[in-house]
Amino acid sequence: MTKPEPVDATVSELKPGMKNVNIRFKVVDKGEAREVTSRSDGSKHRVLDATVGDSTGTVVVPLWDDSIDEMKTGKTYELENGYTGTFHNQLRLKIGKYSELEEADEEIEEVNYDVNMSEEEHRDKRKRSYKKKSRPKKKKKKSEGYGRPNRSFGGYVGNYKRNNRAESTD
Repeated sequence: MTKPEPVDATVSELKPGMKNVNIRFKVVDKGEAREVTSRSDGSKHRVLDATVGDSTGTVVVPLWDDSIDEMKTGKTYELENGYTGTFHNQLRLKIGKYSELEEADEEIEEVNYDVNMSEEEHRDKRKRSYKKKSRPKKKKKKSEGYGRPNRSFGGYVGNYKRNNRAESTD
C-alpha cells in the first residue's frame, strides 16, 4: 500500500478522512483535561480538546497525555503527517503516532474565529454501522430421501428405514 502524497492545507480546507496533512496553526484555547479509561487494556489516559486556528478558521485537536503539557496556548506549531477524522460528526484534526509536531519559526498573528470547522456537521465516509442486519429466514425443506441420522439408536429416522422395514416383512 502506498503512502498518500503530503497535503499542505489550511484549516478551512480540512475535510474528514484526510491523511498525511501538513498544516501550521496557533493554539487559541485548551479545554479542561479529563481522565478516560482505555477499552482495550484498562489503562488511564488524560485527554483534552484544544482549539487551534489560522487565518482561514479554527478546528478542534484532541490532545492526549504528554502532548497536553507540550502544547502551549498562544504558540504556533507546524504539524507534519497529521490526519482528520470525526467525533460525534464534528471534524477533528488529529496528531498520530507517526506525526511530527514542532514549534513554528513564524507566528500566526490573526486567527479567523468566524469559521469553526468543528461546529459544522460532517459525515465520515469510513464510518460503518456495526448493527447486525436482519436477513430473511430461509424456509426449511421437508426431509426427503434417507431422512436424518438418529444417533440415539444408530439408525435413520425418515422414509428409508420405514419403507425397507415394510418391504422386508412380506
